[in-house]
Amino acid sequence: MTDPVPPKRLFSPAAEEAKTAQPTVSSPQTQDPAYRLAFQDLDFLLRQDLRPVRFQLELLKPELLLDEAGIESTFVIYGSARIPEPSKADALIQTAATDHQRLIAERLKAKSKYYEEARRLARIASRVGPTADGKRQFVVCSGGGPSIMEAANRGAADEGKESIGLNIVLPHEQLPNPFVTPSLSFQFHYFSLRKMHFLIRARAVAVFPGGFGTFDECFELLTLIQTGKIKPLPVILFGREFWERVIDFQALVDEGTVSPNDLDLFKFVETAEEAWDRVCQFYEGRFEMLSDAK
Repeated sequence: MTDPVPPKRLFSPAAEEAKTAQPTVSSPQTQDPAYRLAFQDLDFLLRQDLRPVRFQLELLKPELLLDEAGIESTFVIYGSARIPEPSKADALIQTAATDHQRLIAERLKAKSKYYEEARRLARIASRVGPTADGKRQFVVCSGGGPSIMEAANRGAADEGKESIGLNIVLPHEQLPNPFVTPSLSFQFHYFSLRKMHFLIRARAVAVFPGGFGTFDECFELLTLIQTGKIKPLPVILFGREFWERVIDFQALVDEGTVSPNDLDLFKFVETAEEAWDRVCQFYEGRFEMLSDAK
């Protein structure tokens, strides 16, 4: 006589419960919104009172799916949604209607080299293999949009590897770029939770020239490291000329608003290879597979 095998669960899956919960008889009671199952009642879930629950759901969904995908660490790439890839840079100049527009187009073209650097950096990171327990490391993660974000996901696709896109609902629609792995393409309503997911698994962050969004993400990360809220990790800023033109870091030290050693929280680089060398130096002896990624 064999030992009895108990069932794995007694309660039916929620999906089955949802089907059986549909009323078969219409009455004033069954037609009223109060009768709907709470998790099927969109009007209820979107109530102002339920904002904390929506926060929790938006944090939980990507977390569960990334865990199920075996992704333990990521290489996050921040950067502008406006810098064109080199092959499209001239078109911006040709369509400029004024001298000012032409000047901006020429400056964007000058920064188009960073599209290729982001793409190459993503290719290098995507060559890192899993650890002995099968956990995937340094999986490329971007904001899921165009330009530098697209370059990051594209670099991973070049290597035949999956990559993550953390998109955000905006007044002007921003569709995921076509290189994001569909099953790892997430959409967020709350910027705060999106930024949290950028950093939960981040083990290296590359920041390319960008605007308010890039600055927001970059400086929040530096603040978290500076204040000890997260452990240090490689933070790499591409394009010293750009960053020192738009931000006087030394002036912050001279004004006494940051400490001199706070400027050591990040490093300037110009190329993907230089950035990867920084990551390898930071994790020397910890991730043996990094040196083989190039």
